[in-house]
Amino acid sequence: MPAMLQAETPRESFAPGRERYLTHTNNLMMVVIDFTDGPSTQPDPPHSHPHEQITYVVEGEVLFFLGDTPHRLQAGDMITVPSNLPHTIQLLSPKVRLVDTFNPIRQDFLKA
Repeated sequence: MPAMLQAETPRESFAPGRERYLTHTNNLMMVVIDFTDGPSTQPDPPHSHPHEQITYVVEGEVLFFLGDTPHRLQAGDMITVPSNLPHTIQLLSPKVRLVDTFNPIRQDFLKA
C-alpha cells in the first residue's frame, strides 16, 4: 500500500491515552504516536531495542531521555537514538504527537 491516508488508517491503542498507526517497507518503518495522557509527573520506564530510531516531534513538548541525559523537545525538533541505548520520554504537554522511524522494521509492532 503506497499511500496511508490518516482518516482511513486503523489505530492501535497500546496504553490508555496512547495510540499509534504505522507503515513500512522491507527495511524501514514509520510510526505516528498520539499521546493524550499528559502532562506526566515522571518519565515512562526506559526501554531499548536493536533498531536505530529517529523521532520527530509534530505537536507538544516532551523530555526525551537518552540514557540519563534529558533533552527538552518541542514541535519541529528531532532526536536520534542509536541501537540498544536505553531511552524514554516524559510528556510535558497534554497532547503530544511523535513520528518515530525505525531501521530495521519493528516486527513487534506488526499484527500477527
